[in-house]
Amino acid sequence: MKILVMAGSARLGSIHRKLAREAVVELRAAGVDATMADLRDYPMPIYDGDLEADGGLPAGAKALKELARASDGYVIATPEYNGSYPALLKNALDWISRPETGEGPLEVFRGKLAGILAASPGPGGGRRVLKQLRELLEMMRVRVIPEELSFPQATGDLNDEDRARLRVWAETLAHSEVPAAR
Repeated sequence: MKILVMAGSARLGSIHRKLAREAVVELRAAGVDATMADLRDYPMPIYDGDLEADGGLPAGAKALKELARASDGYVIATPEYNGSYPALLKNALDWISRPETGEGPLEVFRGKLAGILAASPGPGGGRRVLKQLRELLEMMRVRVIPEELSFPQATGDLNDEDRARLRVWAETLAHSEVPAAR
């Protein structure tokens, strides 16, 4: 299985960037070919249909879409901004969802699997954003595994208990069946 791992934050010291890197380690230990895509490396403007009509997908969106297309699924570690997912993440998903010549709508997401994670220094651990992200991904034809991880009172470093939870979660994702394209 080949999984593309993304963090919904571009901040260098972000808990979610650290969580995404830890997820890559645990997925690889579970036998998954996991690749991290740092959204900072794929710059793209805010989605605008006029920009798309004039020039197609920006270079950053095209490159990220190719990684997404080559993957069997995704892991997204996202912060919760005002109860929802960040614009950076939504914008990246919006751009790569756009059909190119010869593609159907949302084709890059068809038949893909996803696992979702969140962390927060607060007591909620990002659980609200996980519900919204699940709904978004499922609407985009991605099968999100039922198990999701939330890390409340997160400091940026996983303790032994959190790392064990992440390891079990990674094993679950590694043994999940990739859905057939719909």
